[in-house]
Amino acid sequence: MEWFDAAGNLDQSKSLAEQELDSESSCELLLSLARWCCFGEWSCWDARLFLYLEPLLGRDLSADEFLRHQVWSEFSDSLSGTDRASFSESVVLDWMSRRQDLGETMEPSEDPRILPTMESHRTASESLFDFLFRARSEGLSILIGREFLESILWRLDGQSLGEALEVAA
Repeated sequence: MEWFDAAGNLDQSKSLAEQELDSESSCELLLSLARWCCFGEWSCWDARLFLYLEPLLGRDLSADEFLRHQVWSEFSDSLSGTDRASFSESVVLDWMSRRQDLGETMEPSEDPRILPTMESHRTASESLFDFLFRARSEGLSILIGREFLESILWRLDGQSLGEALEVAA
C-alpha cells in the first residue's frame, strides 16, 4: 500500500505491467511484494554477522560479502554439519573470546550488559540456525539485503532484483 500511495501517478485502469514503471519503482515494488509474500525473516546488526558467520566458515569476511548468495549457501551447508545448540554455543563462546581479547570484562557485576548480550547472541544464533535449516530443507528462496540498500541491489537467490527485472546495467 505504501508503494502504491507513493507511486501516485498510476493509471488504475491498467495493470502494473502496462504502467511503464521506471527501474527504481519496479524494484521497490518487487522488494515490497517479496517481503509481503515471505513467511520468515531473520535480521541482525551488521556487526553481529561477523560473529555468526566467520567462525563456521573459517575465514574473515567483508561487510559486502554478506550480500552474496554464495556466502549464505556455503554457510548453510556448514550449518548442516552441526546442531542448533552447538552452533549457538560456538557463537557465544566466540563472542566471549573476542571480548576477552579486547581486554573487556566478562564479569556481570562489572558490566550489567553481559548477560543480556549473551542471551541476545544465543537467541539470534538459534533463530538463524532455524531459518536456514528450514530454507535448506524446504528448498526455499532467500532474499538478502540491508536496511538502507537500494531495492535494485537486494538479491534473491543470487540474482539482484534489478537483474530479475532485467533493469540493471
